Amino acid sequence: MKVKLDEDLGGACVALLTAAGHEVSTVRDEGLCSANDEAVIEASRAQGRCLVTLDLDFGNPLRFTPSEYPGIAVMRLPPKPSHADLVDAVRTLTEGLLRDSIHAKLWVVQRGRIRVYQEEAADLF
Repeated sequence: MKVKLDEDLGGACVALLTAAGHEVSTVRDEGLCSANDEAVIEASRAQGRCLVTLDLDFGNPLRFTPSEYPGIAVMRLPPKPSHADLVDAVRTLTEGLLRDSIHAKLWVVQRGRIRVYQEEAADLF
């Protein structure tokens, strides 16, 4: 899977995702630090990369409709998170990516849990 890490995620996340076989690029490496959310998500879409972020704004499906993107994974950490909390959440993400496709979906990822936002199908009648 092609993944883009937002600027709020660092080297440990790159290492874990790369070790799991994912192709990782970062907002930082692309000079998009401090770019607005729209620029970040558009870069992800243009490159066919799932966006992985701690930014809760990307968890709003009314603002970022999941079906329009290669995938959005919002990492939810506890208040005052430790490094171990982040590592555990990223491991949960990598395990989820082995079992299911994130394409066109919003995942909210916590330690040991992934909640998947499903858009309701349009009424055909």
